[in-house]
Amino acid sequence: MKIYQLRDRILQQEDLNFLLTNRVPRLLLTRFMGWFSQIRQPVVARLSIRIWQLFSELDLGDAKKQHFDSLHDCFIRELKPGARVVDSNPTVLCSPCDAIVGACGPVQGLQVFQAKGFPYTLPDLFGSNPTAFEPYRDGCYVTLRLTASMYHRFHAPHDCAVQHVTHHAGDTWNVNPIALKRVEKLFCKNERAVIHTRLLVEGQPVGPPIALVPVAAILVASLRLNWLSHLLGLNYHGPDELPCAARFSKGQEMGWFQHGSTIIVFAPRGFTLVDGLTTGSPIQMGQGLLNLPTANP
Repeated sequence: MKIYQLRDRILQQEDLNFLLTNRVPRLLLTRFMGWFSQIRQPVVARLSIRIWQLFSELDLGDAKKQHFDSLHDCFIRELKPGARVVDSNPTVLCSPCDAIVGACGPVQGLQVFQAKGFPYTLPDLFGSNPTAFEPYRDGCYVTLRLTASMYHRFHAPHDCAVQHVTHHAGDTWNVNPIALKRVEKLFCKNERAVIHTRLLVEGQPVGPPIALVPVAAILVASLRLNWLSHLLGLNYHGPDELPCAARFSKGQEMGWFQHGSTIIVFAPRGFTLVDGLTTGSPIQMGQGLLNLPTANP
């Protein structure tokens, strides 16, 4: 039996899993990991990555390079050209990242679910400004959970313009399924950013709005957005409202988590889940996620 399989058996004991990954000094451990992972020393980097491989299903076969300067360098690795295929259908919104599909489906008024029986509202997640969350009333959402060993960069789900980012300071609870069943409104407690985009139609940002909400977790509380000069995270003390003017083509890289966490995708009424998208299923960046309304391009 591999070590990570033994680890999984132990962590399947829900009480122990929750204790080991949440009832610890979360912020302190997250800050330590942020420091340790960026130590640029060959022996430390190789040993750290080797230990990581022993305790996880880390696969570097599709990585652009095989030698890394630090653990962090491996965490935010790029992929070989062609490692992911982006759905070119203009009527499909694709997944921005590799992930496991969590809760998904229609937004019930302004309410969605992080897990069965654990609802939260869009104002809880987005903030109190109605212009931020009202476009997604009775809309559609998909929660995408990135595990520690996954590819951690995320990409534009469609041709779009980023118009605003709202940063919310917060905690670093684990976002695994066990924690989601125990901590109410967990996503709304954690460090996160709300990325407001609008789809491009004939090169103009006049299509439907789409919101991407990257949510941090224990050991990963920093978010790099390619169009911003500063890193969003526990050490960020700048303005929380960040007007933007950045454009991306479908599949183009938008940024990355320092380690891995969750991205929640919100779309307005009329969008629907692609066929076969179910809770617990793996998905790769570029695969179909949501169907656009038939009246929109």
